[in-house]
Amino acid sequence: MDALHVARAGLKACATSLGVVLVVGTAPAAQSPGQPGVTFTKDVAPIFQKSCQNCHRPGSIAPMSLINYEDARPWARSIKTRVEMRQMPPWHVDRTVGIRRFKDDPSLSDKEIATLSAWVDAGAPRGNPADMPPPRVFEDADRWHIGKPDLIVAMPKEFVVKPEAADWWGIFTADSGLKEDRYIKAVEAKPSPGARRVVHHSVESLVYDDGTSGGGTLVEYAVGKNGDIFPEGSGKLMKAGAKVRFNMHYHAVGEPITDRTEVGIVFYPKGVVPKHVITTILSPNQDDLDIPAGADNVRSDAYFKMDKPSHLVGFMPHMHNRGKRQCLEAIYPDMHVEQLNCVNYDFNWQIVYNYADDVAPLLPAGTIMHVISWHDNSAANKYNPDPRNWVGFGNRTTDDMSRHWLTFYPMTDEEFKAEVAERKARSKTSTAAQ
Repeated sequence: MDALHVARAGLKACATSLGVVLVVGTAPAAQSPGQPGVTFTKDVAPIFQKSCQNCHRPGSIAPMSLINYEDARPWARSIKTRVEMRQMPPWHVDRTVGIRRFKDDPSLSDKEIATLSAWVDAGAPRGNPADMPPPRVFEDADRWHIGKPDLIVAMPKEFVVKPEAADWWGIFTADSGLKEDRYIKAVEAKPSPGARRVVHHSVESLVYDDGTSGGGTLVEYAVGKNGDIFPEGSGKLMKAGAKVRFNMHYHAVGEPITDRTEVGIVFYPKGVVPKHVITTILSPNQDDLDIPAGADNVRSDAYFKMDKPSHLVGFMPHMHNRGKRQCLEAIYPDMHVEQLNCVNYDFNWQIVYNYADDVAPLLPAGTIMHVISWHDNSAANKYNPDPRNWVGFGNRTTDDMSRHWLTFYPMTDEEFKAEVAERKARSKTSTAAQ
């Protein structure tokens, strides 16, 4: 996987996501008689604390802070625009189609968006300082999101990204030291402290001395991606003697940065074999791209067949600067087609969309996963490096891709029928309760 330009994806992403429209010195609009006014201290600050400040604070990836009124006030108009367009917080699933419920969805509610909009429309008033909630206490930005790992495997040596250099791709392989087969419950890749700015992406996989690999992709890191915690009763197999292969992509940011990316792993207890074994595949892919100069809405299609009944855990779209939209649909053996989800692609963020367990797609054997991608190579695309050029597949950010990651676990026919029956029973119970 080739991820995004991290200077944009990290520092610039959060800045441009809010835009550059500043509002300074605007007189507050009068409140309607008898209507309580929306203020920063009482209404807006709690929303920022919950959904924005983890990135928008000193020392985090966003260059502007939203910690206090003085920080946020100049960005008021742009905040309204971005939250109403649901570009912030970053979560780009089209809410009008397909499955709507996911794990770790940071989206604002309609009520929260209305509150922020009303605040801006009223002139972004400060409010009573006594209404300000206590400051949020942040956890260490370099913490493990999966909890304390049972095993940490680091790149075998440090890599120094020079202040000025071309993008660099490389592979490092490290011994895990694992002496017995274990099943993985959660896994996370993490750059060194201070190195997130230079890591375009980090894709890890397991390899063995006999030349085989196991479980597809182990984990990947890119901006917007934390760890993978697998559904209860499922996990990835890591065999004794496994090595971890680090596929790294670095980008210079104007100062020397040293990185030694690590992978943290939480295992099931020794001897525990989960009911289902998870796999992550980089597919469906379409590497035969033909994107004419200046063209918009250039469509490409890719397909992957599920040989066994499967539970789809999650998916992650991947394109480059010209990526516009990507949709995932299931073509069932009876030729019935179900659109699972669409993502309005934003190359600043690499987001894995993990389904809520009770709505995750159940796919019978023979289901064909169909990915439809659209690229925008026109001058209207502000991220387009050069709309005069034809574009095809390539690893460089100035090239493009149409790729898709699927995480799922296969089941036996009996397990599949049992899970489908359980899903139907829960649905009937919920309907009756309503």
